[in-house]
Amino acid sequence: MIQESFLVHPHSPFRLDLTVWVLRRRAKNRIDWWDGTHYTRIFVVDSVPIKVCVSQRQTGNNPELLVNVWSPAAIEQLSSKIRETLQGILGFQVDITGFYTLAEKDHLLSLLAQQFRGMKPPRFPSLFEALLNAFACQQVSLDVGIMLLNRLTATYGLKFDDGQAVLSAFPEPAALAKTSVERIRTLGFSQQKARAITELATALVNKQRDFSILEAMNNEEAEASLSSIRGVGRWTAEYVLLRGLGRLDTFPGDDVGAQKNLQQLVHLEERPTYEKVKEVTSPWQPYAGFVYFHLLLEKLHRQGVLLQA
Repeated sequence: MIQESFLVHPHSPFRLDLTVWVLRRRAKNRIDWWDGTHYTRIFVVDSVPIKVCVSQRQTGNNPELLVNVWSPAAIEQLSSKIRETLQGILGFQVDITGFYTLAEKDHLLSLLAQQFRGMKPPRFPSLFEALLNAFACQQVSLDVGIMLLNRLTATYGLKFDDGQAVLSAFPEPAALAKTSVERIRTLGFSQQKARAITELATALVNKQRDFSILEAMNNEEAEASLSSIRGVGRWTAEYVLLRGLGRLDTFPGDDVGAQKNLQQLVHLEERPTYEKVKEVTSPWQPYAGFVYFHLLLEKLHRQGVLLQA
């Protein structure tokens, strides 16, 4: 087993624990692990499963992260590749100074910003993973969606075994393109979701779809492109814009949980409609999506789960 270590100095402020909780959302997440101190995940680099463990050594004005990497085989420029991957996932170089400036002028945002200062906007490692997360969570509770993703990962993800525990990487498109709708359904996915997963995986393997073009598109263009994929409606497209493309101005307006969180924050009598969500969040642009993440943390805080493994 080959081990490498390196340090990362995020753009201040940065808190690993808060950022990881926005990424994992539930304590039962078995893809993004958190034990209260260490963030652990299995990545696939050059078709090899790699174990990565991140911990925060310093906070304050000079935050510092220690990254440990284990690989069963030698991989050229492994640390550099992992650093780049983590930068996207944990957003540690994203400058959100503008959000804090905006929050100073808004009483509601000010309280959230102070409470969760240092959280950075995380992104899924790939748009494929972002879409599968959205598929799994459509029309079911987040707890059920996470359970489905855990099963999918345990069944189709590459395994990393260091003699202590066997962990799985999120499935690659090639693994899911080889399976059938019926087999994915046995994990608890509906017929429609299973078909959407296999079709998307097959399209990516056969190079019939190129996600790289989305980065250069504006939100409307990207949403239209995503909507051409089976199983992608307005909520899924906006979810992927935020969690996959890092568009912090996107607050998924059809997200029932977010609607309830917003209702509580601004003391609305009823759960807001899509249009009302856009109206309420418009003064927070271009950080409405970043507020979405803060509201998630606030809910987790109320539930007392932020410090759970």
